[in-house]
Amino acid sequence: MQKRNIAYLVVSFLICLFIVGVYSIYDFLQNRFPLGISKGVSVALQLKEFSNDKLEEYNPKTQRSVDVMHYTIKINLDTKKKRIDGDVTISMKLNDKNAESIPLNFYDNMKVKLVQINGIDADYGLDDKILSIQKKNKDLDSIEVRVVYSGTPKSLGFGSFNFETHQNHPFVYSLNEPVFASTWLPCIDLPDDKAQVDMFITNDTCCVSLSNGKLVDTKITDGKKTYHWKTIYPISTYLIAIYSGKYKSFSQKYLSITKDSLDLAYFAFESDLENAKKDFGDHPEYLKVFEEIFGAYPFIKEKYFVAEILWQSGAMEHQTLTGVGSIFVGGHKFFTDMLIHELAHHWWGNAVGPKTWKDIWLNEGFATYSVALYWEKKAGPRALQSTMSGRFGSFENGKLYNPGDALFGNLVYSKGAWVLHMLRNEVGDTNFFKTLHEYLRLYKYGNASTYDFKKLCEKVSGRNLTQFFDQWVFNGEGIIELAYDWSSELKGADFSLVLNTEQLQNGYDIYKFPVGVKFIYEGDESEVKTLRITERQQRFSFTLKRKPKEILLDPDKWLLATFESRND
Repeated sequence: MQKRNIAYLVVSFLICLFIVGVYSIYDFLQNRFPLGISKGVSVALQLKEFSNDKLEEYNPKTQRSVDVMHYTIKINLDTKKKRIDGDVTISMKLNDKNAESIPLNFYDNMKVKLVQINGIDADYGLDDKILSIQKKNKDLDSIEVRVVYSGTPKSLGFGSFNFETHQNHPFVYSLNEPVFASTWLPCIDLPDDKAQVDMFITNDTCCVSLSNGKLVDTKITDGKKTYHWKTIYPISTYLIAIYSGKYKSFSQKYLSITKDSLDLAYFAFESDLENAKKDFGDHPEYLKVFEEIFGAYPFIKEKYFVAEILWQSGAMEHQTLTGVGSIFVGGHKFFTDMLIHELAHHWWGNAVGPKTWKDIWLNEGFATYSVALYWEKKAGPRALQSTMSGRFGSFENGKLYNPGDALFGNLVYSKGAWVLHMLRNEVGDTNFFKTLHEYLRLYKYGNASTYDFKKLCEKVSGRNLTQFFDQWVFNGEGIIELAYDWSSELKGADFSLVLNTEQLQNGYDIYKFPVGVKFIYEGDESEVKTLRITERQQRFSFTLKRKPKEILLDPDKWLLATFESRND
């Protein structure tokens, strides 16, 4: 009997070790790739020249005289020579008819063969990253520009255009964010110049070619297969995608709250198909939860596809076509949060786009907080707290608005999520979720700035939020660092408690914020009172019926703050 007990204990211990080990691996993976995205790490040097200040040089002000309405993009892929033949027609309105030239973003390593305006050959110059097309007729308020070209696209940023192989089969994929669509596509590469797209991709017949929108048709000519994809909703150039390779797939249907049926399909390399079925198959549930929180999926008339790609730094929310790096397709659901994050972008980032790259937190902070909202909806407040705790950091490397070189760093993702979390606490749940719904309604299929969002938050809540946005978005760096001490004494039948607080941080002089104070009594009974910090140093007095054995600040984890007790 004793031996059996020992054996039982040993087996139990080993099982516990196994469970802890598996959880540790899972925890490591989720923290190493918390959303399956490490954009700010892998390509920091390549993106450095494209800080927000440089982006303004990349997009000359004269581009604002152009409003692109439609792109017809014809791309012929030559995977053996690793080159493309492109034929792009751009329909645009001219806000300034007197402009002498039209500046398109396009890299000068590509060989331009033909440029036309309304079917007539036009003079042009290609210098560095700008294709400047001369416009002779000043009476036109709308035109069609056609550019025919060929060459091997540069692969910049996160890998803007890539010819690779997988198990001896060619594979091509693009990833344009933030401003690298122009490595392979002449365009106005601004996030707020959305347009409709007809995409024609021609490749070998063994390859499946994917892009945004709905599949119109396929055609085989001279041993090559052309896929025609068409968007119904406008799209930013950084969200335009091409994936082409030897894919296997499976599909699902999702019934939206609008009663429309949404096509879901998932594409993976044959060797990863079974893993993809395990990893990707829960998307109907993700959609259901987000529709309950945010409203109907914004691209219901198109689709939602997820495809495995060979970018190994994360995932990318190409509009209606999320790309997932192959190392994240393992069949163990280690990267569920990544998939949820990318789906959330279809509300925040794709439907409501950023006005400029200075507003990138409106994309990434919103999608990151959406993951926390998803788990709150599924598992309750503790899941919300746990998810947000996993995004906690010191965030000392800059401001949230216009983050400079930290365009895709943890500052934008995690601090952005925390700002929304604190905003929710500041204005209350009713106002917060009403703001999200109104934000989507007002700016869907368009773009919004941080100032637009602030103005809307103030309108819905009836509050002046200048201080909140100044300390957390526009000017504050880092987080709150609050030291406190307390003492109590019996006065008559009650206890008088004095709480002293002092802000210690350097990134912002005086934060102003509400904070809950939890008084814990013997027997583990407790009560919470809310106070508002408005000074660097403050004193608060409380009258209590009992003497607390302990107090906790921010017990429900609403603040991006550290707390140092001077009573310890």
